[in-house]
Formats: sequence, C-alpha cells, structure tokens
Amino acid sequence: MLRALLPLLLLVPNAAAAWHVLPPGAEGWSESGREGIRGVTVGPIESIQQPGRGYGTEASAALLDHLAEMGANWVSITPFGRLWDLQSTEILMDFEAPYEENREAVRAMIRQAKARGLKVLLIPHLWIETGGWRGEIDPGTPEGWAAYQESYRRFVLAWARDAAEAGADALSIGVECKSWSGRFGGFWTRLIADIRAVFGGLLTYSANWDEAQDVLFWDQLDLVGINAFYPLADDPGATDEEYTRRAAAIAEDVHELAEVLDMPVLFVEIGYTTREDAAVQPWLWPDGMADVVVDEREQARALDAMFRAFLDEPWFVGFFLWRYYAYLDDVSQEAIWGFSPHAKMAEGVLRDAFAARWAVDRPSWPWLVPYPSTKLPPDRRSGGARGGLR
Repeated sequence: MLRALLPLLLLVPNAAAAWHVLPPGAEGWSESGREGIRGVTVGPIESIQQPGRGYGTEASAALLDHLAEMGANWVSITPFGRLWDLQSTEILMDFEAPYEENREAVRAMIRQAKARGLKVLLIPHLWIETGGWRGEIDPGTPEGWAAYQESYRRFVLAWARDAAEAGADALSIGVECKSWSGRFGGFWTRLIADIRAVFGGLLTYSANWDEAQDVLFWDQLDLVGINAFYPLADDPGATDEEYTRRAAAIAEDVHELAEVLDMPVLFVEIGYTTREDAAVQPWLWPDGMADVVVDEREQARALDAMFRAFLDEPWFVGFFLWRYYAYLDDVSQEAIWGFSPHAKMAEGVLRDAFAARWAVDRPSWPWLVPYPSTKLPPDRRSGGARGGLR
C-alpha cells in the first residue's frame, strides 16, 4: 500500500545524497553509533501568571534533574508562534512573551540540558488563537498561501538560527502541516536547503500519525518523524490483548514506511491521557473533556503496548514522551487526567522503557535488559466493567 503512495521517491536520482548527517538506510541511526533516543517533551509554562517557572529557570533545572535521573538522554523544547485563525497568513513570534524573551529562555533551557548531558531537539510549534488544528491551516488562495509560506519561512529560520547558536542537536522543520506537507514541493525543498545553511544538526519533521505516508520531502531530512497519537481501540472497553494487537499492526505499517523510505523512524511525540479508554481518540485535548473518569492504568497500558511493539525494531530510533512541563509540579496547564505521567503509574512504565535495551542501541551495553520488564497490575474487567486505578 505505502509503496503505491510514494511514487515521488522514484524521482530522486541519487537517494544516498539525501542523507546529510546519518548513514543511509533504515538502520542508519544504529550504524552511526548513536544510542536510542529516550526523550521527553518539555512544554513551556504558558501562563504569564506563572513567572519564573518556564524555560531556563530554577524550576526547569529541577525538572531536567528529574528526567536525567529517570534515564532520559534527550529533551525536546517547543517554542510557539501564533496564528489568529486557520486562514491567517502571518505567524506572530510573541506567544506569551516577546520573541527576544522567549529566545533567551530557550537558550537558557538548552544550556541547562547540556549541563546535564541531555541532547536537545528544538521544535518550532504553532498555536491557533481562535481554536482549530494546525493540520487544517488553509489561507484559501494562491496569494494567501504565498504570504503564509513566506511568514512560515521567517518563523522556522529564526528558530533554526537560534537552535544553531544555542547548540541544539536536532530541529523539526514543522509540526502537523497536514494540509500542505503533501504539496508545494518547491517551497519545502528551498526551505530545507535554507535551514541546512544555518543549522548543521539533524533534521526531522513532526508528521501527524495519519499524515506520514503523504509527506513529500522525507528524502531531504535525516529522520522520519511521527506524532504517534495512534488509536489502539475504536470502541470503549478494549482489553489489554486488543491494545497489544493494534500496536503490533501499527508497528508493521510503520516498518513498511521505514523500508520504503529507507530511513529510520522517530516518534517526535507519543502520549496518552490519564483517563478511561485513553487509547480511543488519544489526541483529544484534556481541557476539552467533561465527566472524565481518571484511570492511571489506562495511560500506562497504552504506553506499554506501544513500547512493546516498537522498541525491538532496529529501524526505530526512539521517542519523545508527550509531555512534562518546565515546572515539574505544575497543575495550571492541564487537568489531572492529562498527558503528563508525573507521579502516575505511567512514569514507572517510562522508567522501565528508558532502562531497557532497545534494538537500536549499541550492543556494547550488556547491563541493559530487553523491554518489556514492566509489571502492570492485572486487568480487572468483568462483563465490560472498568477496572484499573482511578
């Protein structure tokens, strides 16, 4: 199926020339001698009512200490630009604070991460002020698209320069640009070349889980990046076995994508909320929910099913868990049933995954044991009644 959906690969005259940092091939990450990416996304403290708790503060230093102790070796940082609505053509750089302040905070955060031996992926992100999903951006006319793309180019290049100056190790050139990542090939090629000219690290792109097979420009990047909010069930009440089967089927599909593209795969984001039926429509935002049943086991078992399916694959580079916040104990960004695994059962699953030996890891680490080592409590369901921790 994917082979039929990617005919443009046939137009690449020399596929090996497309890799700028890694050796070519789906196992290029492992062949380069790098260890698997055991990553966590660190979200900004977005409220202006939380001064001193964002990127580059004492709060974020404590958070990074916690993540390093857990076994993380990468963090991703997500500075935001903002659009008024899905038809807007101007990306503003002053999300929550002027750009210069955000820039200095991100630089300080990168310094803090580096001081703890953590590598950094910088992801310029987009926020839609009036609501809506960035994957549906559409200025509507050729002139509108041209204006938007020029603004987008300025936005990403500004953060690419900052990433280079601050010593970031990798950059995502976009997040869930589903409405236009499968077209405008000339724009993307020029943008990637311009980014390469100012940033020498690894490049990826954060494709939505149902977008990755349609992206035009993978061959010009180093890693296939996926925001992996895959559903593991279609209906409420799914068993552990159903989650496991669906995760295995997803792994087969992603493996096929890696083989067709001949590139390694990274989950730029993966996460599940702490609620009943967490893996049914896992992309739903916590603050938009009502009458939620909090269920720690649901979050944990969804992550566990995905880790079991992917960590033994040599083409799978690793993941960034979505997400912790710059202030570890922050409760202002999402409800208790949100994505953060902090002080929940899922945090134990994450520790086990970080401590395990993955297929992509160098074989010279005999002290690591294969995943799974996680011991979740039994699934206490009977006749469709829900169990787990609440």
